[in-house]
Amino acid sequence: MHQLRRLLLQPSSPLRLLSAKMPLASLKRCSHFSSSSSSESQISNSHLIEHLEENPNEPGTGTTISVDRSGLCNPTEHSHEQNSESELVKHLKGIIKFRGGPISVAEYMEEVLTNPKAGFYINRDVFGAEGDFITSPEVSQMFGEMVGVWAMCLWEQMGQPNKVNLVELGPGRGTLIADLLRGASKFKNFTESLNIHLVECSPTLQKLQHHNLKCTEEDNTGENVEKRTISTLAGTPVSWHSALEQVPSGLPTIIIAHEFYDALPVHQFQRASRGWCEKLVDVAEDSSFRFVLSPQPTPASLFLMRRCKWAAAEEMTKLEHMEVCPKAMQLTSTIAKRISSDGGGALIIDYGRNGVVSDSLQAIRKHKFVDILDNPGSADLSAYVDFASIQHSAEEASEDVSVHGPITQSQFLGSLGINFRVEALLQNCTEEQAESLRTGYWRLVGDGEAPFWEGPDEQAPIGMGTRYLAMTIVNKKQGVPAPFQ
Repeated sequence: MHQLRRLLLQPSSPLRLLSAKMPLASLKRCSHFSSSSSSESQISNSHLIEHLEENPNEPGTGTTISVDRSGLCNPTEHSHEQNSESELVKHLKGIIKFRGGPISVAEYMEEVLTNPKAGFYINRDVFGAEGDFITSPEVSQMFGEMVGVWAMCLWEQMGQPNKVNLVELGPGRGTLIADLLRGASKFKNFTESLNIHLVECSPTLQKLQHHNLKCTEEDNTGENVEKRTISTLAGTPVSWHSALEQVPSGLPTIIIAHEFYDALPVHQFQRASRGWCEKLVDVAEDSSFRFVLSPQPTPASLFLMRRCKWAAAEEMTKLEHMEVCPKAMQLTSTIAKRISSDGGGALIIDYGRNGVVSDSLQAIRKHKFVDILDNPGSADLSAYVDFASIQHSAEEASEDVSVHGPITQSQFLGSLGINFRVEALLQNCTEEQAESLRTGYWRLVGDGEAPFWEGPDEQAPIGMGTRYLAMTIVNKKQGVPAPFQ
């Protein structure tokens, strides 16, 4: 651990700081919900939810429609771009028409975010002050450095293996990994053991990651030897994959999933007189999108039943809405099995709660919350992460892994030494950099508006230290990882 303390106190490399002047909603999705009661969205969609019910007199031959207006509120901001439909809108309507009925919220969400031609994440840089939201790595270099401390601690607990797969799921611009490598560059035994694998489906973001990791192609003149891509930040090889399953197995593996789970598609359910009904997306008579309720159980109901089995009875009785994420369950199972067979661990940091999630799905466009069904493909969609579901999924997948947490992001970063790191950085910076450092530090570990802020109220830094949670899944052979002891 003395080596890690050296990392925290070492003179700073050139500071990579974010301007303190950004909109309140800039910090990705963190200011929309504030507590466990946040499962009820503060900005509900303004679309009618219609109940599609089978006609009891003529089974299977028709439907009657009753409109539930109980959830209506003032409509949210619209893009006012309804005159010409985008290719994604046409594609979604084509799916619904071809199916002869509505699609699940999860399918809608997946198409909106990752459609190969028009998905929100596919052909643009959505991160940073000029994008649609800002993530923790974009706030301050200290975030990536602290994740690097966690990875080095785990590597030491693993016995300092000579070769390790370091995997990041959904690495955005590559900022987190870049800061991790810069911070750890003096610890050659660690960096020389790394094989970096980035799981990224967006060609645009892959290019950004290649640039920010300062990658170059290895100059290898040998025949029949595949050239490698090397990050010059620490001399580590880098590979890209579209799915975790494509990452080679057989080596101890460290997996980082920062703000990845929140973008996985969720199925939404609403309690009705006939029980839990899945909320679906349909096309209304005026050609706009609307929500409807399924008339009968859907395939996703199996995952709903599984999630209900994990929940306490008193927790379920209070709920009128539920969100279930089958892909999160499946991803967690894959992670747990990989860690069980190869050794290592996974770090999951996201906003969410340690329990059943209700109605949390939200849309962000240009740092503002907008209607979920408005101009799909132009806004980011995300939902609260169900950390309890992650824990149960991992424990069911393998008896050889243990799950620790969640703890708050503030506790996670504080226990790893971010306080020492910010003090070291403040000793070697300009006054402008010092202000940005303090602002970034507060955003990472604070709660609510910064008490030291003297600027305009609309630019006050909002802390997300308690709104984001950290959880780890590790091979039991390695013991309890830092800082979850």
